[in-house]
Amino acid sequence: MGKCINHPDRETPYICMKHQIYLCEECLECRDPKLYCKYRSACPIWFMSKRKEGWDAEESKEAAAAVHTITFLPEEKTVSMPAGSTLLEAAQAAEVHVNASCSGKGSCGKCKLVVVSGNVTSLPTPLLTDGEKEKGYVLACQSTVTGDVSVQIPEEAIERKLKIAGMGQAATERLKVLVKEIDPMLKEIPLTLEPPTLEDSVSDLDRLNRGLKKTGCDVARLNVGIKVMRQLAEVVRQDNWNITASVIRRRCANEILEVRAGNGAQPSLGLAIDVGTTTIVVYLVDLVDGTIVAATAGHNRQADCGDDVINRIVCAEKNGVKKLSRMALATINSLIGEALDSAGTKADGIRNVVISGNTTMAHLLLQIEPRYIRRDPYIPTVSDFPILKAGEIGLKANPIAAVFVMPGPASYVGGDIVSGILYTGFHREEPVTLYIDIGTNGEIVLGNKEWLMTAACSAGPAFEGGGIRWGMRAEEGAIEKMTIDPETLVPDLVMVGNTPARGICGSGMIDLISELLKTGIVDQSGRFQKGLKNERVRDQGDEPAYVLVFADDTPMKEDIVFTASDLKNLIYSKGAVYAGFTTLLSEAGMDFSMVERMIITGGFGQYLNIEKAVTIGLLPDIDRSKFNYMGNASIVGAYMALLSTDYRQEAREICNNMTYIDFSSNPRYMDEFTSALFLPHTNLKSFPTVTAAA
Repeated sequence: MGKCINHPDRETPYICMKHQIYLCEECLECRDPKLYCKYRSACPIWFMSKRKEGWDAEESKEAAAAVHTITFLPEEKTVSMPAGSTLLEAAQAAEVHVNASCSGKGSCGKCKLVVVSGNVTSLPTPLLTDGEKEKGYVLACQSTVTGDVSVQIPEEAIERKLKIAGMGQAATERLKVLVKEIDPMLKEIPLTLEPPTLEDSVSDLDRLNRGLKKTGCDVARLNVGIKVMRQLAEVVRQDNWNITASVIRRRCANEILEVRAGNGAQPSLGLAIDVGTTTIVVYLVDLVDGTIVAATAGHNRQADCGDDVINRIVCAEKNGVKKLSRMALATINSLIGEALDSAGTKADGIRNVVISGNTTMAHLLLQIEPRYIRRDPYIPTVSDFPILKAGEIGLKANPIAAVFVMPGPASYVGGDIVSGILYTGFHREEPVTLYIDIGTNGEIVLGNKEWLMTAACSAGPAFEGGGIRWGMRAEEGAIEKMTIDPETLVPDLVMVGNTPARGICGSGMIDLISELLKTGIVDQSGRFQKGLKNERVRDQGDEPAYVLVFADDTPMKEDIVFTASDLKNLIYSKGAVYAGFTTLLSEAGMDFSMVERMIITGGFGQYLNIEKAVTIGLLPDIDRSKFNYMGNASIVGAYMALLSTDYRQEAREICNNMTYIDFSSNPRYMDEFTSALFLPHTNLKSFPTVTAAA
């Protein structure tokens, strides 16, 4: 024993043989670890100091591997995540919808959660008010988990039932007459085969081919897989040579996918699916007569990774396309399950599927690399898809179900637009038509039966609620229509579902901008007028705002306001759309006076007030009788293609006949866009009725 050289009051048994000094347990560390020491192999100081390093490493590793439980209220969903994970990552793992318009960059302020118990580490953000911070609000993408925590989804962010048009019985009856002869991709062919005899001793497969040939099937182009050959001998004899053959018809070759015993009637169902950037719609269709037996719709869960296709592609590059595919499939399969339950039938009866969506949505759903869609020269991996099988994709249907994906002509004009043209039918007619699908993306088509030109404008997600402080989709509680009293500046509001206001959707925003302009609250440059002595017009932080609903009248107990930044974002969006119209017309050597018809599609367009859309410069000031709204044309076109070989072929022809105009490098588009950043426009001569009414 000896006294520690650093602590003379402590006795210790540990001695450094090289320097003949004693060290206590607190000081156990080699003084010359880099020098040769002949005593090192038996030195307790060396051993204990190195062991301590190992303990420290183990403790660090254990701390890094710590797993915490996150509970999401009011859904009572829990998930375990490693320390350091963000609440947004936890929500995605738990399949809890948290709106992340900016894909987790911390720039949109939409992914709000309230910390009920436990602690998280949050980065500072200007996107939360002082009142929200006092209530425990955090941004999910900017908050990391440091222990077990419970968080509440605030009232304004709870996912509600979407308002979807065109899904009732009347729509079903209207659609049934669109297709005269039902001709799906995968056919169920009932057969009664002649039993073999000594005189007729051909093989079972030859006998099957002979039976199919009698029904008009082209057996010269007919393939058969090993699975069918293995089951054939037993199946044909199971019900005295009465069988049903499932034959899929492709452009190059047909194939027998399944043979089963019995030739009685079986459920023959199909799915028409519109995979929108914001909303997914599913029709369950009886392929015997074209009846839509169930229709469902829901939010695309990919929205947790961003509101627009660019953010989705960036997210896919960062986390892989499988994650985005799983999110879309989770939504689709959940909606299919709802449809099957309401119809009282099983997924095995679904043998045909048509999917309509923009190019990015199609790539992500099928787990096809989308990154080059957003990189010059903007080329998709696939534009015309072969017929696939549901089992290859992961759809909730019979694994052998034939899947047709609507073709798309370009990276930013996809199968949803082809599907819409198929339904509207203007490509078969003489009048020059301007077609616009208003949604998260703005796709435009110009032409008639002789020619078709198309382009996409970067409208962004503003009209779907993205980038707007209180913007939301057309869910219950969304302000969808409004007027403002010119004297009192008090708004008269109509909410989806007639429930208390939780925010404002696209149609409500257009009404709002028009009313703000009409009442003089904002001027034509998009600036709020100063000096208005009214409680509805005030500063929100460091910018002016208009109060739509006061806190006492909202379930969140927060004022619903529309700020100058919100107005700026919407003016950019409407300017992009209008510039798309004028640029495409200029490329064709035309102007609005030569447009004989304008077709508006998309779920958002259903509730669009045409007059107010013209007033703000979103739509052109042309004869109002030229405007036609045709609903969610994408899902209807998918329904038509589901039932008809002719329509599937016509979709391919539409795609091939479209000339795509790229606006990204078009200087005329930027000039037109700049001119459109006023209400309604810098050139008031283009809006004579708006000017006359001012």
